[in-house]
Amino acid sequence: MSRVGRVERTTKETSVLVEIDLDGTGKVDVATGVGFYDHMLDQLGRHGLFDLTVKTDGDLHIDSHHTIEDTALALGGAFKQALGDKTGIYRFGNCTVPLDESLAQVTVDLSGRPYLVHTEPEKMAPMIGEYDTTMTRHILESFVAQAQIALHVHVPYGRNAHHIVECQFKALARALRYASEHDPRAAGIIPSTKGAL
Repeated sequence: MSRVGRVERTTKETSVLVEIDLDGTGKVDVATGVGFYDHMLDQLGRHGLFDLTVKTDGDLHIDSHHTIEDTALALGGAFKQALGDKTGIYRFGNCTVPLDESLAQVTVDLSGRPYLVHTEPEKMAPMIGEYDTTMTRHILESFVAQAQIALHVHVPYGRNAHHIVECQFKALARALRYASEHDPRAAGIIPSTKGAL
């Protein structure tokens, strides 16, 4: 059974297309117009082994906020769609990823209930190229809202802003991969005492 999600989102501010295959090989084709964000989405696809296509045309003449936010919303919706009824998945996943001096710890529950806990070092550099570093939390908030998952992201330390953000996306990719993979011992079973997720 194919686990593919596709979301098109068009507003006066952006036009977004996201396609994701949870059982892919990490093939990524991303273009948002925000170079560092493209780099992070590439990490998500490659380390999650998700085939991921993202095409966003946004109002970058204003700033990158709408482009980044709407892409994250569409990505969350596509991820939820691809999960289907979640039969036979592990449901929970976690991963800790170092990137030189930075460390990210990510834990996910594909629970059907959106909740985000996010901490990262204070006094980070405000920009990475054209990427506003305060947007990382907003990306995760937007993704979680549409994917309907519980996500805890903790960066206990780090110095370089690029490393701090990138290790979060790498750890997120792996945690999502582990949580969404099929558990061979739970074929045909929805991993919840409620009988639905």
